[in-house]
Amino acid sequence: MSPTLTATPLTAPSAPAGVGARPLFMLGPSLGTRGERLWAPVVPLLSEVAHLVVWDLPGHGRSPATTEAFTVGDLADAVTELTTRTARDLDSTPTGVYHAGVSLGGATSLEIGLRHAHAFSALALFCSGAKLGTPQGWNERAELIRSDGTAAVVDGSRQRWFAPGFVDSRPEIADALLADLLEVDDESYARCCEALAAHDVTDRLGDIADPIVAVAGEHDQVAPPEMADAIAEAAQHARSITLPGVAHLAPSEDPVATARVLRELLQSTGESDNFEARKETR
Repeated sequence: MSPTLTATPLTAPSAPAGVGARPLFMLGPSLGTRGERLWAPVVPLLSEVAHLVVWDLPGHGRSPATTEAFTVGDLADAVTELTTRTARDLDSTPTGVYHAGVSLGGATSLEIGLRHAHAFSALALFCSGAKLGTPQGWNERAELIRSDGTAAVVDGSRQRWFAPGFVDSRPEIADALLADLLEVDDESYARCCEALAAHDVTDRLGDIADPIVAVAGEHDQVAPPEMADAIAEAAQHARSITLPGVAHLAPSEDPVATARVLRELLQSTGESDNFEARKETR
């Protein structure tokens, strides 16, 4: 059963004066984060070239909590339906529709490519992979959250989410993201963990025909660069990029590099030779 997700516009539906119709970018969050907070640093860098809308995971940010089980595929279904409604409600028809997600949101990008081929012009995933962690690890975390709440994973998230030195240099960003983690509904978080426990599309990457860019953080312990490289090598039209100085939350850690990747994705849509499997370091 697809969960109920809430979309929040980050830019005005109408294009700025002098700008024609823009593409629509749906932006997905990482587990434990509020989408608006995670993507906020990127907004001023992309608002002139795209209409940006973020969606929240169940029990995160503005999305209602759930007690029902769901899969990453169910998230893909819900996001695709939400995107259709969002595009329909815009003042003008978008010139293209794109999805970019972080971690669990990035895994959703892959499922969108598998379940809803060509519904999006292109897909991006940041700090994610065809499989994340182990089923045992995710199921154990789900039980920990049910017994002790999200406060039990704040310290671990502080270590995994950010590259060395980021917490000290940008404490206002790190502290705000970690504070949002404490506000997440415990059961919804646990259900997200169980969805990740069942997520493994490694053997199906070759079935994805949509253009894909897989972006890894140099210091990401959860989804290291080789995971992005594996997607670039297996999917039909994919490339991988590694961002230096980034761990698991690229949009907040390096919004300039994140925005650059998404601008290039917009520019290269339809140019299949730009999506031949290759590896890059920024």
